[in-house]
Amino acid sequence: MTNTAASPLLAPYSSGRLTLPNRLVMAPMTRFRAHEDGTPLPVVADYYAQRAEAGLLVTEGIWPHRRGQSGWRIPGLETETHIAGWRVVTEAVHARGGRIFAQLMHGGRQGHQRSRLLGDVPAGPSAVPVPGPVHVKDGKAEAPIPREMTQDDILTAIDDHVAAARNALWAGFDGVEIHGANSYLIHQFLADNTNLRTDAYGRDRTRFAVELVTAVAEAIGADRLGLRLSPGNPQFGMTERSPAPVYRALLNALAPLDLAYLHLTDNDDYPALADLRPRWNGTLIANVGENHAPTTQRQGEQALAQGHADLVSFGRAFLTHPDLPARIAANDPFATPMDTERLYTHGARGYTDYPTLEDQRARQLTAAATQ
Repeated sequence: MTNTAASPLLAPYSSGRLTLPNRLVMAPMTRFRAHEDGTPLPVVADYYAQRAEAGLLVTEGIWPHRRGQSGWRIPGLETETHIAGWRVVTEAVHARGGRIFAQLMHGGRQGHQRSRLLGDVPAGPSAVPVPGPVHVKDGKAEAPIPREMTQDDILTAIDDHVAAARNALWAGFDGVEIHGANSYLIHQFLADNTNLRTDAYGRDRTRFAVELVTAVAEAIGADRLGLRLSPGNPQFGMTERSPAPVYRALLNALAPLDLAYLHLTDNDDYPALADLRPRWNGTLIANVGENHAPTTQRQGEQALAQGHADLVSFGRAFLTHPDLPARIAANDPFATPMDTERLYTHGARGYTDYPTLEDQRARQLTAAATQ
């Protein structure tokens, strides 16, 4: 049995602006709890505040501008209303002593005109559609052929990220994570089959990522900025035949910026954590549950022990166990089942009604007293 009293996951961590009480990071997870205009619902503040014991919270993906909207009722950080809605969230987290970064997620080719406020066809590096039907606000539809981004589109996307990052700080976030993983815009520029360009952004598939991250770092400070990558992740039809050279080059280009952290997912075909950890001198957050069973405590501890990471992100375990650090400290198994029927609905059920360990023990005592 794991000796949780001395679990390295509960050890504090400090680097740059990151001063964390433990090494547990709540991974970003799409939950669709936003108004149709992209403003987070009031219940979102409860959700993140419940999980404020994490060393660091990373929000679900937030579109920087409606041009990058990937789905209906996914939140945004474009308007004053969005900023005000997220400020309620950050204040609730800070009131409980937590720290929270906003993840900016531009959909690129992801999305459909029936689920976009602009009602337009999404744009990506090349005119390569997502395979299979896609979810829209009223069901499913065939994936549209995306419009290939022009040079002006690329510069606009960078500007949109800069503006949204500034909005995130106005909303009270402690920092920003740029989503460069899981088939979204930056990943589309990095991957073989979604970037068929013959210009500078095709000859060097890292160029867009470097330009975007550099621009945001200059705007808000590199010590407030993280980047998430998922080398070789095949989600939504992504193909990267030889990811190692691309991601090594990307990390070499980004290293001088001294970002707050790199958030990296592993892959069965490419052991990104083992390969890229020696090439990254800054803070590294490992995620080992992507496309696998939920990350366990033992797996998280192994990532730290192997030197593959400084911090470990947990997704589904935090979803169903809002007090995950307390669970680990008490040697309590991650046994609460997920309410899959309400995972992507819009209310509190299946969102903020998962019990804490204290709740469960109180119920047990009540039940025992009535027997």
